[in-house]
Amino acid sequence: MRINSFKVALAALLLSTSSAAYSVTQVDIELQLLLDISGSIDSSEYDLQLLGYQAAFESDNVQNAIINGSEGQIAVQLIMWSGPDEQSVMIDWTLVDSSNSADTLAASIGAIARPFSGWTAIGEAVEYAYPLFENNGFEGFEQIIDISGDGTNNKGVTPSVATSNALNAGVDTINGIVITTNQNVVDQYLDEVIAGESPFLLAPGNFDDFQLAIENKIVAEIEGSRPVNAVSVPEPGTLGLFAIPAAFMCFRKRTIKEKKS
Repeated sequence: MRINSFKVALAALLLSTSSAAYSVTQVDIELQLLLDISGSIDSSEYDLQLLGYQAAFESDNVQNAIINGSEGQIAVQLIMWSGPDEQSVMIDWTLVDSSNSADTLAASIGAIARPFSGWTAIGEAVEYAYPLFENNGFEGFEQIIDISGDGTNNKGVTPSVATSNALNAGVDTINGIVITTNQNVVDQYLDEVIAGESPFLLAPGNFDDFQLAIENKIVAEIEGSRPVNAVSVPEPGTLGLFAIPAAFMCFRKRTIKEKKS
């Protein structure tokens, strides 16, 4: 259940007073899943990554978290990414509001064929993804980008620039999950990738532990909590520059959508 009652109330008020010409579905969160399918992810690891997300949405923990949320429903979009010009929406914004719809999403994830493989352009993935929240037909109490990967950025815009742009555009939180024990990867995700309102990073280290980590992460994002085994995040430095009060963020996102409707 969402814990920011003021933000929930404000979002509901803004929805009730918005233009009737623009119809949106209220959800607990708008969740964007960004899956790394760069060259370092071999075919076996690709399959295990999909199985991890599939099993998570099939799990009782995730399904119960969705159903028991304030609205009892979330919106999910899945994007695969690799090099600077290699990003693709594989599953567009989908309402998940029941066990059946969660199982349907899970089956769709498990059936995705790999579209490409190349460089690791984390920043470009975020740059591609965050504009897709606009006019997506949903209004969540939180907009969350959830990015998984196993390597450091080696092409394109730097992750820190992209995450700053995403926060300035209205995204609330960018969380991460790294499938490696490489400290350089962990450090880059901590320093440059995760950002926003109480972000967290999970580092399961191998694909055997990936499914449970994904499950715990999605549950925490729905509930507004912090998952067990999250990597400690250092005291924010420049991230404070991008922190915007919750009330202003909700109003800003609603105003932008109304202007574009």
